[in-house]
Amino acid sequence: MKKLRESVGERLNKFVEDWTLPRQLSGGDVYGEAAKSTHSKTWRPRLEEADTVGTSVCPFCAVGCSQLIYAKDKKPIHIEGDPRSPVNQGTLCPKGAGTLGTLLSPKRINKVLYRAPRATEWEEKPLDWAMDRIAQLTKKTRDQTFVSRMPDGRTVNHTLGLASLGGATMDNEENYLIKKLFGGGLGMVSIENQARI
Repeated sequence: MKKLRESVGERLNKFVEDWTLPRQLSGGDVYGEAAKSTHSKTWRPRLEEADTVGTSVCPFCAVGCSQLIYAKDKKPIHIEGDPRSPVNQGTLCPKGAGTLGTLLSPKRINKVLYRAPRATEWEEKPLDWAMDRIAQLTKKTRDQTFVSRMPDGRTVNHTLGLASLGGATMDNEENYLIKKLFGGGLGMVSIENQARI
């Protein structure tokens, strides 16, 4: 019993000696040595494990905050704000700070799922198939709904059968190109951007 009490007492002494709060309250180096414990001295930043660092833009709103993506073996391990960015200067809001969780979520869909008309089940399709199908349906709809002249003879060259809703993170240059392609090229009249809605 005495040996057990000693071991409990020794453990308590070690805990108190290693406890950072009394050292910090005594006015020592509050954020330096006084704040370190035996356990915390063994910790290493997870960023040390990264073998590559890439840049990206946060996908959640129209602000367009820059992000640094740290990866190990081609898998992201950490995402933080890019301090070089004039937009966010290294900061991220809670949504942007949660990008890694969204990216690595097991519920994230990262393959093409297709459900045929009147079908009850989804089926996986290759990305090339999906892109071709979108292009074919877009052309078919445009061809079926394209109006070159109004009944009074005015030239309009437009379609009301297609519309575009752009994403909130697209910048002015991307929106300019979309307006030129969809408006000028395809003749869409209804072109909107999520950032304005």
